[in-house]
Amino acid sequence: MGGGGDCSEASSSSSTSSSSFSLLQEEEVLLDHNLDDLLQFSSPNNNTQSDDIMGVKEVDGLDFCLGSSGSYDSEILKMRRFKAYQQIMENYNNLEDQIGGLKEAKDMIISYKPGAWIEEVAGMDVSDYDIPKTTTLVLIGPEGSGKSSLVNRISRAIGENKFTSERAQVSYNSSAGDGTYFLHEYMVPRGSTSFCLYDTRSLSEDSRDNSEMFKNWMINGVHHGQLVIRDSDASSVKEKLNHKARGLGWFYGVRRRVGFFIFVVNGLSVLKSMEDEDNKKCTYMVAKTFSSPYLSFKDDKPVVVITHGDFMSHSNRARVRLHLGELLGIPPDTQIFDIPDNCDPSTELTIADMLRYSLERADRNLPHKLKVKPVSLMHKVLVDVFQV
Repeated sequence: MGGGGDCSEASSSSSTSSSSFSLLQEEEVLLDHNLDDLLQFSSPNNNTQSDDIMGVKEVDGLDFCLGSSGSYDSEILKMRRFKAYQQIMENYNNLEDQIGGLKEAKDMIISYKPGAWIEEVAGMDVSDYDIPKTTTLVLIGPEGSGKSSLVNRISRAIGENKFTSERAQVSYNSSAGDGTYFLHEYMVPRGSTSFCLYDTRSLSEDSRDNSEMFKNWMINGVHHGQLVIRDSDASSVKEKLNHKARGLGWFYGVRRRVGFFIFVVNGLSVLKSMEDEDNKKCTYMVAKTFSSPYLSFKDDKPVVVITHGDFMSHSNRARVRLHLGELLGIPPDTQIFDIPDNCDPSTELTIADMLRYSLERADRNLPHKLKVKPVSLMHKVLVDVFQV
């Protein structure tokens, strides 16, 4: 608007200020309206579950959303947090109503074939992608997060006999020093070749170890029976692991390209870190590791699974998901899945939803086939002449 004169600029500024003020008023009305909804939602007569398993009532979950009053931006953040909290709680309450779709959801996973969910964009079709025989989903997470237990729950939920033995070795007492040191491949369902889960060694407290491990997997792939030894491991640990390997720890089986990562987190550990300022070790490791560029496929970040939810109230589980969503920068209601150690239909439905999310992202980020441009006969003749 250069050359319009002071009057024009003043008029424009006044108009902009008036418009901004009007917009702020509208947002304040919207905020007040949502806070009214919040009061109604948090009243004793609502239908949400009143949980106090961990000594924290559901209203504390709402306090977590609201907090104390602050700046306008913080009020908007609280409103957004409350909406997400409300959505998560409604999802918990509506799980029973969604059980009717469980068979369809499981059948969709069982019938999955690699490349089934490719989106044909940019003029490309399925034949333009390098589709693997088996889609590989790799589970990662801190010590005690429940990766091996999650493998067993997924196996039982998807096409597995409920009375078959558990496939993955579970550590009953993580403080005993044992855990998963070798990569283990599990086809889902058993006997299928469509997709597999990889159980892995727990994350190291040294982020450099984790980064090097992820880099190796992304460059060289993963294979069943691969021994994971770190530079930071004590010599006694390395010696013990080499004995355990029986000479097969460095290569055994087909190398598979990583399709997508499933980040497994112990919900109880996160809740503890939220309530204890001196115990932020867990969430710091999760956030630091999650930000690794080796875990993302273009703009798609790993899916997150919260375990041990059966030891927490629904309210606390919602709080943990909200906290992780803000910490990791992902939507808490659609990319963070709460999978407790239960065998009920609602848990199986959540497992099927999580697998679909992961497999869709794996298909979406398949690499393109390398195409060799055709060489003309004249070009070939000229090359041959100059090589003589």
